[in-house]
Amino acid sequence: MKAAMKNSVAKSKMARSGIKVIITIPAYNEEKTLPRVLEEIRRVMDNTRYNYEILIVNDGSKDKTVEVAQACGATVVSKKHSGLAETFKLEMKECLARKADIIVHTDADGQYHPKHIPEMIEKVQRGFDLVLGSRFRGKIESMPLLKRLGNIAFSRVLSSLTRTRITDSTTGFRAFTAEVARDIQYINTFTYTQEQIIKAAKQGFRIGEVPIIARKTRESRLFKNPLQYAIKAWINIFRIYRDYEPLKFFGKIGLAGFLGGFLIGFYFVYLHFTTGIKGHIGLLFLMLILLVFGLQTILFGFLADMMKR
Repeated sequence: MKAAMKNSVAKSKMARSGIKVIITIPAYNEEKTLPRVLEEIRRVMDNTRYNYEILIVNDGSKDKTVEVAQACGATVVSKKHSGLAETFKLEMKECLARKADIIVHTDADGQYHPKHIPEMIEKVQRGFDLVLGSRFRGKIESMPLLKRLGNIAFSRVLSSLTRTRITDSTTGFRAFTAEVARDIQYINTFTYTQEQIIKAAKQGFRIGEVPIIARKTRESRLFKNPLQYAIKAWINIFRIYRDYEPLKFFGKIGLAGFLGGFLIGFYFVYLHFTTGIKGHIGLLFLMLILLVFGLQTILFGFLADMMKR
């Protein structure tokens, strides 16, 4: 196997025509799965015309992830353990420093079948800036029902926000241009998946999907349970929506407050022409608070929208 791996590494270093592709993989204690993943990637990519490099960003692994990756011919960059979002940011920095034309991001656990990498690259070459490997348009060997429903819900929300049909917003298997890597800045400290999609759409990048096979792997290390993931993901979506659509974000909140105050005011008008207004001091103050809150929030939305422009 080592001899075959050396031959494969040698082939990948031969001069190739065309663009430069960097396949980047975040890794945290992945010594068991990484050899198979790297071997599969090389087997696929060695049959293409692309000049490619495999980059492993080691997120402070405590096992032999680094040694295994280097033995398989991958480039390794290491840092202290800080989680997926920070690792992804470093991946983008390193890929740009290595003059990548197209970046392919995948996982170290073998969930995503590498045979789809050429399809994703070709779609980027056809004019798409960000191509997602969609498990829901392809085949999923195993996914808990709650997680499946959550992914579908998030995808529908993101489709509405981006005005682009997205069926898998949480996939980690994606290919994109150097411009996407360079122009998108991340604020999330939890994950990059939804933030990249929303910001890519808001910044005018063209988004597409490719159906993929998602194989059964170990349980996710990113979150303890689906509820934790859902809470963090929704917070992330709201933050991005706030930053990119401030008028809509604050406008809807302000309108809801103003409408509540207006309905209370309408109730007072009804009382005035029927039984008469007696007491209701607390309700009167609530009406005033809601009206002022609503107007102020809407005005704040206009100011935030002006500053964004």
